[in-house]
Amino acid sequence: MLDAALLGTGGTMPMKNRWLTSLIVRHEGQSVLIDCGEGTQIALKCAGRSVQKLDLLCITHYHADHISGLPGLLLSMGLEGRTEPLTICGPAGLRKTVEGLRVIAPELPFRIELIEFTNPTEKLSFAGLEIIAFAVNHTMPCCGYRLHLPRIGKFDPERAKAAGIPMRVWGLLQKQESAEFEGVTYYQHQVLGAPRRGLTLTYCTDTRPVPAITEYAQDADLLILEGMYGEPEKLAKAHETKHMMFTEAAQIAKDAGAHTLWLTHYSPSMPNPQDYLLLARSIFPETYCAHDGQETELRFTD
Repeated sequence: MLDAALLGTGGTMPMKNRWLTSLIVRHEGQSVLIDCGEGTQIALKCAGRSVQKLDLLCITHYHADHISGLPGLLLSMGLEGRTEPLTICGPAGLRKTVEGLRVIAPELPFRIELIEFTNPTEKLSFAGLEIIAFAVNHTMPCCGYRLHLPRIGKFDPERAKAAGIPMRVWGLLQKQESAEFEGVTYYQHQVLGAPRRGLTLTYCTDTRPVPAITEYAQDADLLILEGMYGEPEKLAKAHETKHMMFTEAAQIAKDAGAHTLWLTHYSPSMPNPQDYLLLARSIFPETYCAHDGQETELRFTD
């Protein structure tokens, strides 16, 4: 299971009813936070999440609305007694940006570990998740993230019997790669069928449509894309600022075969995103205008 919550849905600047865009995903007691704009630590508390439960922070890019909340978040963690290391990853410029922001948060009771991406596509493993960061097209280096939770195959008792594996280790091999019994080592691949469909969440903001988004959103259970502009007359503005329209996000969801699309990162000039939802739904019916605090649990289908 993956628990996902949008902490904020605003782009450019916070508004009285919108925190800046940020997402938290939890799995097996560990949490991934994507982006950290101004006020993220407050949005976390509003959503009932703890700043102490963050283990990995993924930054899409270094515009202020996506990272200016970092000093406050780090200080809140320190003041609440965190001692465990925090890992932060992001595109080129991560170290310089984090070190600059830490001028106002210089002393922390925990270590910060940085992973700065050097390739258009980077892979990470975290808490059982396979994470892919992929380059997109914004006005500075920017990346989207694909979080995938794989699922092993079903236990096959007939295969276990045929391999002569004692029943005493059947339960162990459903949870771990190998088990030893009476001096003999048995392996998980001897008792499991083919891997089953896992869970996928893809998150991407601040970009023009590019093939990489469609590629890494294939069959996504939840696709979260920016809907900076809903108004058709804003298309030229979207090209100029390298953002996306509602309709462009919907087309990506359709092409990728995603199951559900949440729009986020709304322009401050668009107070009522719902006014333009039907335009997106005419392309991809399972499109929703997300709101601050919106959450869901992604579960295996069988």
